[in-house]
Amino acid sequence: MSLRSLMAGMVRGSETRSFFSFMDWQAFVLTFRLATVTTAILLVVAVPLSALLVLGRARWLAALEALAAMPLVLPPTVLGFFLLVLLGPHTAVGRVIITVLGHPLAFSFSGLVVGSVIYSLPFAVQPIVAGFAAVEPSLVDAARLLGAGPSRLVFTLLVPLARRSILAAVVLSFLHTVGEFGVVLMLGGDIPGATRTLSIVLYNQVENFDYSAAGRTAAVLLTLSVAALAAIYAGGHRRGGRHA
Repeated sequence: MSLRSLMAGMVRGSETRSFFSFMDWQAFVLTFRLATVTTAILLVVAVPLSALLVLGRARWLAALEALAAMPLVLPPTVLGFFLLVLLGPHTAVGRVIITVLGHPLAFSFSGLVVGSVIYSLPFAVQPIVAGFAAVEPSLVDAARLLGAGPSRLVFTLLVPLARRSILAAVVLSFLHTVGEFGVVLMLGGDIPGATRTLSIVLYNQVENFDYSAAGRTAAVLLTLSVAALAAIYAGGHRRGGRHA
């Protein structure tokens, strides 16, 4: 082995150790824990909600759909502020929560979960609604004629046929939660080990003019997002190729 290749290997090893030493692993684990819990809750909520929006015929469903899509147009800091006030000790809802849990939801991991579920709700609902709506109406009518109830119709017909849309909803919800900033900052603040996520870490690094560390943190978030989205689109192209 030449001296040049040996030195190059040492430099690469040093860069790798530097990368991992500057990573806030506590924030990394908390971020992925938050995204996992949020995505699981959203999946449980979004599937029946999407089925109701697609299969229902009531007029008030339009208002429900608009309400579910509200976080798309509402600034994250505004949503975070309203949740901070609502979940605080100065409202009836906040006082009930404190009575039941013994502490307010604001500035806690549980509060972050509530805020993340509300903020990422459109990213779970809209892909699933699109997937359910793409199912042939004749199949739905046939299932109803055969006596399928609402639950059986959703879980034995709509969910299997819209599985790619559900996968997209899971990935988008997860990534959106990983990258959210405004709601997390307003509702949770910056408490190490409790509410400090990677987005907050990145903000702190930039605020402290530590652009080298900020670049590494941003690279982790960017790589995760690109890899997950590429996997979705690659799966879609393979599926389209098989049907061609």
